[in-house]
Amino acid sequence: MTASAPRTPSTPSRSAALPEAAEMTPPRTEGMPAPEPGASFRATLGTDSEATAPRPTLGTEPEAHASRRPALHADPGPSAPRRPVLGLGPQAHAPARPAPDAQPELGPARPKRSTEPEPGPPRPTLGGDPEPGPPQPTPCTNPHPSPPQPTPGTNPHPGPSRSAFGVGPAVGGQGVSLPIARPAEAATVAGPFHPPVSLPADPVEHAPPTRRFLAQATLVTASLSMAAALLGLVRDQSLARLFGAGRDTDAFLVAWTVPEFAATLLIEDGLAFALIPAFSMALARRAQGAPGDPVRSLVAGTLPRLALGFTAVGALLAVAAPQFVAVLAPGLPDPALAVDCTRLTATCVLSFGLAGYSSAALRAHRRFLAPAAIYLAYNVGIITAMYALGDRWGVRSAAFGVAAGGCLMVLVQFPSLVRQLGRRRTGGTDAGAPAVAQPLAVPLLATVLLFALCRQSQVLIERFLASELPAGAISHLNYAQKVAQIPMTLSMMLCTVTFPVVARALADGDTERARDRVERDLALAGCLVLLGTAAVVACAPQLIGLLFQRGAFTAQDTAATAGVMRVYALGLLGQTLTGVLVRSYFSAGRAAWYPVAAMAAGIVATSWTGAWTLGPWGVTGIAAANATGITLTAVLLLAGMRRGSVPIRTGPVLRELSRPLRAAVVATVAGGFVGSIPAGPLAGLAAGGATVTVVFVLLGWALGAQGFAPALRSVRTLTRKLAHAVLR
Repeated sequence: MTASAPRTPSTPSRSAALPEAAEMTPPRTEGMPAPEPGASFRATLGTDSEATAPRPTLGTEPEAHASRRPALHADPGPSAPRRPVLGLGPQAHAPARPAPDAQPELGPARPKRSTEPEPGPPRPTLGGDPEPGPPQPTPCTNPHPSPPQPTPGTNPHPGPSRSAFGVGPAVGGQGVSLPIARPAEAATVAGPFHPPVSLPADPVEHAPPTRRFLAQATLVTASLSMAAALLGLVRDQSLARLFGAGRDTDAFLVAWTVPEFAATLLIEDGLAFALIPAFSMALARRAQGAPGDPVRSLVAGTLPRLALGFTAVGALLAVAAPQFVAVLAPGLPDPALAVDCTRLTATCVLSFGLAGYSSAALRAHRRFLAPAAIYLAYNVGIITAMYALGDRWGVRSAAFGVAAGGCLMVLVQFPSLVRQLGRRRTGGTDAGAPAVAQPLAVPLLATVLLFALCRQSQVLIERFLASELPAGAISHLNYAQKVAQIPMTLSMMLCTVTFPVVARALADGDTERARDRVERDLALAGCLVLLGTAAVVACAPQLIGLLFQRGAFTAQDTAATAGVMRVYALGLLGQTLTGVLVRSYFSAGRAAWYPVAAMAAGIVATSWTGAWTLGPWGVTGIAAANATGITLTAVLLLAGMRRGSVPIRTGPVLRELSRPLRAAVVATVAGGFVGSIPAGPLAGLAAGGATVTVVFVLLGWALGAQGFAPALRSVRTLTRKLAHAVLR
């Protein structure tokens, strides 16, 4: 902010109309007599409420107590620079309407805009006094500010804030910024003045995301996640081809429980539910000009403690591996092999914890490329280890690949994380202050970890029950679950992108925007997962045969796995709704015990149903128990949303989900009939999948499912881009 050009004796001063006024005592300057006790004057803000009141100039003598107004035409003389009016500098020099009985006066000519620096002392900050010296021209100022009226007796500047100014766009390519006045925070003459606060260097972190940004981020995340899922299928195919579906793979899959739990607790659900809202709140406080750097304070208070905890848990698990295997799978034929694999996979507690921390921080900063690529690196490590070491180490090579893949997950995100956390603030109150450690709230961390632990304990229940069944039952469950969860994983990609958006909206106090976002996510994710469910149920034998039936994986294994997968798929909608809804419960960054209770109820239902159906149905009964428990959890979470952080409208959401559900039922029947006609698995999968897609889309469109609109827009946009890239 610069001071205006000084007046000369021959230059007439401008008059201004005064609105409702707020009293304040004028500041003393050197050489001025002190005002009388109680003397004050009224400051104006440029409206028409008092047409005859002049604009005061700070630093002039107040008039007598009868008028309490400063002199209209105080002339500081040719050598004294003009003081900024009302502490706002040139922005307050707006032309005012003259009184009805007064002649308008011509003000001094505005200095010519210049981007060349002129010699002289530094320009005064907001509310500061200019030092003697040549006046500085003010480029690109706003001649018509409209600050609101202050409430008498209140202090419009309670503490450090972003003040009334932000960073504007460059003008004329010269890099000159326009100061933008915020009406709710406009400076007034009452109260102390504070220097303006600059925004951080990257405005993308603080502006609301556009639809185009969300679409691009979702496309990147979904593309890399789909590639990782396909590579995961290659990993499972390699495991089945090299080691079959017998006692060795059963032993490895018991040890595989460790990375499965670690991924859910530390990357996908648990830790992310606590860290993403925490980072969103820190970024919001940084944008509001909080002292120091809230983001670095959060890192200093959380990362060292969490890393120490991850290390301790991993070491404890490696030492207690025999007891872990005995509790998890008491009927396992070869527990020693499972113990060796468990000790190798225990290292992923630390690596997955660091990878999950990095993913949460980057997603809160709206950086999605590196977090979406971590499972690509993870699967590459496992596949490479199996083929490189499988002949010598057997199935232990897969466990070693888990350890190596966890380290690759950290390395993939490390450069991007360093760039984001290494950025410094460009301005603000105490911008250079050292970071003060701000640890996570213990109740919040406890609730998110307990929820994730309860959800992942479904896998423990399944494998505990399946350990009493003939060899290969755990493998059939594992392969069926991996394939059946692909639609759920893809449908959750949008929520992975929008979860930081919802958390940031709640941090900014915009509950309406958060609710609309969650309801749109439910509609779109429901449509996608129901389409995938219809395809999985209709084409299960063809899909499993095409993916796994080779080498040691026989036709009997294909039939058993396909039957289990069809039952698993009945719970995919519940899995997706649970994943979407629980994010809204924890997006405010507060502890929420209701989701933990809902998940615990689902676990109880899974246990009772599995124990009851294990005898008559075997491994299929375990899959049915899984679908029953997770569906109950989804219903309870949806019923409790009115009391959650994001109070969605339950009735409209249920009516909207019923439309694609009806379309999915019809599409499943049609796709299963058409897919069974061809003899080969590839032809049957193509025919059944195409039938399911066409019937589902047509019925969904006819029923008016809202989730189809954004999906079809995305498909049309992607089709146009591909056509343009191919035909240009």
